[in-house]
Amino acid sequence: MSILKSVSALIFIVFNLFNITAQSRWDKVTITTTKLTDNTYMLVGAGGNIGVSVGEDGILIIDDQFAPLTDKIVAALKQLSDKPIKYVMNTHHHGDHTGGNENFGNLGATIMAHDNVKKRLKEKSPAIALPVITFNDKLSVQMNGETVVVIHVDSAHTDGDALLYFTESNVLHTGDTYFNGRYPYMDLKSGGSVDGYINAVKTGLMLVDENTKIIPGHGALSNKAEYETFLKMLETLKANVLAEIKKGKTEDEVAANNTITKTYDALDYGCCFINSEKIKRTFYRSLKKN
Repeated sequence: MSILKSVSALIFIVFNLFNITAQSRWDKVTITTTKLTDNTYMLVGAGGNIGVSVGEDGILIIDDQFAPLTDKIVAALKQLSDKPIKYVMNTHHHGDHTGGNENFGNLGATIMAHDNVKKRLKEKSPAIALPVITFNDKLSVQMNGETVVVIHVDSAHTDGDALLYFTESNVLHTGDTYFNGRYPYMDLKSGGSVDGYINAVKTGLMLVDENTKIIPGHGALSNKAEYETFLKMLETLKANVLAEIKKGKTEDEVAANNTITKTYDALDYGCCFINSEKIKRTFYRSLKKN
């Protein structure tokens, strides 16, 4: 066998092993459903948490995770309602929240998102996966007997984040402006910032009360008290990092200073995608710009 044929065979084997491994990952994912009110639910699988409204008007979902999970998500939705999936609202552009857009678009759903989400998705997505309805500041959707208020929060997790509040159900979906019990990811390259993120949480807190059910972008179903704890963590880290910046510390010195995040490291906030070092670097880079 020639060297060229050997290389081609090796590439073929590696490619197929990659596909098998990837498919095995999706096969293991289970979509779990939590009932919040008579017509609102939370779905958890892989990627961002999904919010759901069901009723006579049809189904509205908030975010749609990864494309390979669409069939499982649709099957979970069919357990809740036999109505069509009418709307998909994207809280921002990241693939773990918008990966199923193309599939749901092909199923006839109307996709909605902030203007900047469409701009970013346009760079890599087919037309069917793009938002059909976009907004700049606020949007109101009348759905299943209640008004869903959609509010843009600027320069938070990204430059296109949206909060969705179900006014009758008293349910808030925060997208990735809230990671429950863990350090958040702030996508600085996509317009995110520490100050914008903190302001987004403050905006969300203005909408909720002690009885509000809060769907975070990632993490378990939450409430006002946990949301306030999350805000305190953000403000504490901001104060700690700013103090180090004022002392003239470098990014590497801040990243190595475990006292900055000690309280929340002990609570396992660094459990997941963003660990203690990453969050300190993110805060430093964002705050250093100011």
